[in-house]
Amino acid sequence: MTVDEQKDWRTAEQRAEDIAQAKALREQASKGGLRFDVFLPSGLAEWLLDFVERGVFVDPSEAVFVMLGEQKDLEPHDDLREEILRRSLEAAINDPGPRLSHEEVDEKLRKKFAEPLPGPAVWRKNSYESK
Repeated sequence: MTVDEQKDWRTAEQRAEDIAQAKALREQASKGGLRFDVFLPSGLAEWLLDFVERGVFVDPSEAVFVMLGEQKDLEPHDDLREEILRRSLEAAINDPGPRLSHEEVDEKLRKKFAEPLPGPAVWRKNSYESK
């Protein structure tokens, strides 16, 4: 089993099903693109919506389109990706925020998991007519 497979929460059958679906869609996607749904946890959702509110992006799909393009451009540059990861880890380690004990974290998580989750907000794509 590879390291990537060890981190994957799916069963071998589920992985195989998803791989088969990707292969089946490849030709059509190469001609017409790919549309899919995405769920963002609250922190990422707020961060992304802030860009839309400030007018940086028209909607969340444009933001994802641009950001995935940037990630694709970065892919061949392992040294830059490692530097970004190193800086992110350093920032987390040097974060002056309040330190929590194991017991405090455990208690916060117990309370959080005991509460029902609210349903996610759903962005409805506006269909603008070009004039």
